[in-house]
Amino acid sequence: MTTLHDTSLRGFASDNYSGVHPEVLAAIAGANDGHQVAYGEDVYTARLQDVFAHHFGDGVQAFPVFNGTGANVVGLQSMLPRWGAVVAASTAHINTDEGGAPERVAGIKVLNVPTDDGKLTPELIDREAWGWGDEHRAQPLVVSITQSTELGTLYTAEEIRAIADHAHGLGMRVHLDGARLANAAAALDLPLRAFTRDAGVDVLSFGGTKNGAMGAEAIVVLEPAASEGLIFLRKLDMQLASKMRFVSAQLIALLEGDLWLRNARHANAMAARLRAEVEAGLAAGTIRGVGFSQATQSNGVFATLPDGVADALRERFRFYDWEAAKNEVRWMCSFDTQPEDVDALVAELARLTGV
Repeated sequence: MTTLHDTSLRGFASDNYSGVHPEVLAAIAGANDGHQVAYGEDVYTARLQDVFAHHFGDGVQAFPVFNGTGANVVGLQSMLPRWGAVVAASTAHINTDEGGAPERVAGIKVLNVPTDDGKLTPELIDREAWGWGDEHRAQPLVVSITQSTELGTLYTAEEIRAIADHAHGLGMRVHLDGARLANAAAALDLPLRAFTRDAGVDVLSFGGTKNGAMGAEAIVVLEPAASEGLIFLRKLDMQLASKMRFVSAQLIALLEGDLWLRNARHANAMAARLRAEVEAGLAAGTIRGVGFSQATQSNGVFATLPDGVADALRERFRFYDWEAAKNEVRWMCSFDTQPEDVDALVAELARLTGV
C-alpha cells in the first residue's frame, strides 16, 4: 500500500498520534506465523501473566483488551454491583472523555468531584462518599484515580496510599486509570508496583497504546476479592480479542524488557524540554504572554496563550484547546517526539508572540 500521509508532519495534540514503536511492530510480526488458540488460550497471553507478575507481584491477573475506555468500563463493572457508583475527579477520563460509556454501557453512576490539579484527596472523596443504605442514592463503592492525571500531574506513592487507606476504611475499593502509568513510573523513578499494588490499589487499567503500542491495554486485578466476573464481562462488553496473541505480544514487547520505561522517559523529557525552552524564551523576552496552568510532571504541558495565538500556532502544529475560554491549551509529547520538533514549536511560538 502507498503511504497516504506526510510522514514529516509532527504534532502535540496527543500521544495517540504517534506511530507504533518498531520493537512492538517486530513483536506483532514475530507472533504472526502459524496457528495459536484463539480468545486468549495462546502462549503469548500465558507469558503475559508472568510479565505482569514480574512488575506487580505474584497472584495478579491480566486481561488484555483493545482500548483504554474498554479497560476502564470492564474493570469498573467487575468491581461494582448494578447499584454502585464510582467517585472520580471531574477531569477524569471516565467522566469527560468516554462518551458516557461507564454509565451507558456499564450502568455505573460517576460521582465527580472538582479539583484544581486533577487529583483526589481523602477530603475530596468525602464530598461524594456518603449515603450508604439510602435507596435514593447510587452507592459510592469505588474510588477511581488517574496516574498520571488528565492534567499531567502525579500522585506520590504516599498520596495513593492515603487514598486507598481512606477508601478501604469506608468499605470502598480503589481503581486506577493507568493510561499513562509508564510516564508516572518514569517521573517518580519508582517500580510500577510501588505506587499501585503496594499502595493499596485493587484494580488498574494498564495503558500500552500511548506508550508505543498499536492498540493494547490490560485490566490488571491486583486484589482478586475486588473484582468478579471479568472473564464474562470482557466478552459481554465486546473487549475479548479473538486473536489475542497480537494484543499480548505488544504488551510483552513493552514490558518484558525496559522499552516501556525508555519510551516514557523520553516522552517526559521532551515535555520538560518544551516547558524549559518556553520559560527561557519568556525570561529572554523572545516569547511573551505565555503562562502555565499546571505543573509539568509527566509528558503533558498545559499553557495559556495570548488571544489568537493558539489558532495561528495550529496552522503548523496540531494540538488541542483544554479550556478555550481561558486560552488554555495542552501540548502532549510522545515516545517519538524529537528535540527538533520541540525546538520548531518553540520557534513558531516566539515568532507569533515576540515583539
